[in-house]
Amino acid sequence: MNVPQWIPENCIGCNMCSLVCPHAAIRPFLLTKEEADKAPEGLVSIQAKGKGFENYTFRIQVDPVDCQGCGSCASTCLAKEKALVMKPLESQMHEQPIWDYLIDLPVKPNPMDKFSTKGSQFERPLYEFNGACAGCGEAPYMKLMTQLFGERMYIADATGCTYVVGSSTPTFPYAKTACGYGPAPSNSLFENNAEYSLGMCLSVDQMRRQAKAHAEAALAATGDEKLKAAIKDWLERGDDPETTREVSENLKKALAVTECRSEDVRFLKDRTDTLVKKSMWMYGGDGWAYDIGYGGLDHVLASGIDVNIVVVDTEVYSNTGGQSSKATPIGAVAQFANAGKSTAKKDLGRIAMTYGNVYVAQVAMGGNPAQLITALKEAEKHKGPSLIIAYAPCINHGLSNGMGKVQNEQKLAVDCGYWPLWRYIPENKEQGRNPFVLDSKEPNGKLREFMMGEVRFSSLTRTFPERAEVLFKEAEEFTAKRYEEYKAIAGK
Repeated sequence: MNVPQWIPENCIGCNMCSLVCPHAAIRPFLLTKEEADKAPEGLVSIQAKGKGFENYTFRIQVDPVDCQGCGSCASTCLAKEKALVMKPLESQMHEQPIWDYLIDLPVKPNPMDKFSTKGSQFERPLYEFNGACAGCGEAPYMKLMTQLFGERMYIADATGCTYVVGSSTPTFPYAKTACGYGPAPSNSLFENNAEYSLGMCLSVDQMRRQAKAHAEAALAATGDEKLKAAIKDWLERGDDPETTREVSENLKKALAVTECRSEDVRFLKDRTDTLVKKSMWMYGGDGWAYDIGYGGLDHVLASGIDVNIVVVDTEVYSNTGGQSSKATPIGAVAQFANAGKSTAKKDLGRIAMTYGNVYVAQVAMGGNPAQLITALKEAEKHKGPSLIIAYAPCINHGLSNGMGKVQNEQKLAVDCGYWPLWRYIPENKEQGRNPFVLDSKEPNGKLREFMMGEVRFSSLTRTFPERAEVLFKEAEEFTAKRYEEYKAIAGK
């Protein structure tokens, strides 16, 4: 097996390698001079670039033992002269003591906005060393989500690949910070994960409303000025994702030292775990969201509840052997569609848009990582249901370039119009703007070329060549028409 070797003199510090790694086995590290001086032999770091990085050196570090050797990091390296090259595992085992040293260093305050491609990777991933296939297109999404929201995430995970790779006995990939905060994942079956998540949301919402009621009562009754100030600040800013942790910690400290013994204060003291606003996420694959669990998903979208839904779309039932689903596109070969699927893919995103109050986005990490991060931030901030549909190439697709090129495959899909990127932002309507934002450029006309790079399409040309021509032509017409419709909706 080969694993990446970092070439520091070529590195531009973009952090793309860390972003796309499914297993969090390659990460950027910032070191103080003292930390660099105490480092194991062989550790080389370069001056970190950018405002706020003046006192740090920078290093990309590989964990050779946990790396799966897919090569996604090397294939997405943006440096003109590649800063990562794949080398035999045995030649890189000397890196293990360096990884062990770096991983135990205190996490530095992020010098950048974490809601950026580069800045997100200076956050500790709280989803690491999972059981996903090498090069998996799904796992990088959850890893990124934990870097952005992990300290206060609740996750309802539908049975399928998302759950299987997240609970690979005897390991458990969800982690926690040095302060003990981390995602709280749980699992339910295909058919009821949406209802299960809805119950979690209603429960958390009820506990939070109780806490606010007692906080308001305590504010009116207590004479402790410091406690009053902390309660008032929490009531004003406790629901803001950016400030909820800070004001909640301040209130906990005030509650710990106050001499007030009212019923309301005691209630808050006993339930300080409810103070931080939880980030509620429902997570699963297309087999759940488009098919078996769609009724429940639709019920949640119609409920108006504040929950964020991420569908990692492999366009096929991945973990049960590659059966066709309603997410499978026209012309694709899968079990139960051996002669190529004759009907178009269900447009889950446009269905969700019809509610008007649901935030919806279609994203692809390799197609536009900045758009993905923007969508995640907007979805979490939206007061109501949010649905993000994320393209996730799978081993079942039979990529001719291999699973190490998953991110590049996503870019090809976006560029040819196969997977358009867009966002539907209900808040825009309140500001007199078009809620539909089309983030993709005009298709480049290479849809057929893209399809021939995947066995799920190309195999049809060998088994049923005449049918393949008919279906692929329909796919080209469908793709062109869809983009024109999106342009019209976006007002372009």
